[in-house]
Amino acid sequence: MTLRLNCWSGPRNISTALMYSFRQRSDTTVFDEPIYAHYLRVTGREHPGDEEVMASQDPDGEAVVREVILGPHDSPVVFFKLMCHHLVDLDRSFLGSCRNILLIREPRHVIRSLYANLPDVRLGDTGLEGQVDLLDSILAEGDKPIVIDSAVLLADPEPVLLELCRRLGIPFEAAMLSWPPGPKPEDGVWAEHWYANTHRSTGFEAGLPSDDPLPDELSQVLEAAQPLYDRLAGYAIRPA
Repeated sequence: MTLRLNCWSGPRNISTALMYSFRQRSDTTVFDEPIYAHYLRVTGREHPGDEEVMASQDPDGEAVVREVILGPHDSPVVFFKLMCHHLVDLDRSFLGSCRNILLIREPRHVIRSLYANLPDVRLGDTGLEGQVDLLDSILAEGDKPIVIDSAVLLADPEPVLLELCRRLGIPFEAAMLSWPPGPKPEDGVWAEHWYANTHRSTGFEAGLPSDDPLPDELSQVLEAAQPLYDRLAGYAIRPA
């Protein structure tokens, strides 16, 4: 039976690094944001390179769910890197056939980084509302949510990945801790706009995000985002 892993992230949140980590496993195939074109079609949101994204993927999200996320795969494990705000106007019943991981980051860092490429940042762009919605659904079903805080993962990757693999029922592989630099064949066409730092990386590298105040026009976005993040962070994996 195929283990299908949906990693529901917000943007600017080391999700590409986690995808590269799973790419290093001997039993895993990875997919980069397969419902991105669906999101752009449904919402009309303008993003860097949006026309290229639309041309590179099937914009029919239901077809993508059916044929890619729930479709046949040769590897025992399939990892789907997904932005939580892309989960719009889709039948969510497929989530029950997958294991769902929530990847979070302090919203002030997400918003600041996102602002560089998306000057009209909105709360919906952070993905936090969707992540809390998924959290509530997981809890309502009596399941234990799997939440990873990017800062905790960056600070001490191995124990976080060990616990993640334990919860998923798969063996940890040390290869997950590093990867070769540069683009990867699985990267979406949007990589040129968003992946420069990750392409320079060879592992989970904890940087020093700026603590400078956000522009005034983003203060309301942060105010709305912070309690959503705080709720999710209460469930995050934390090494002993």
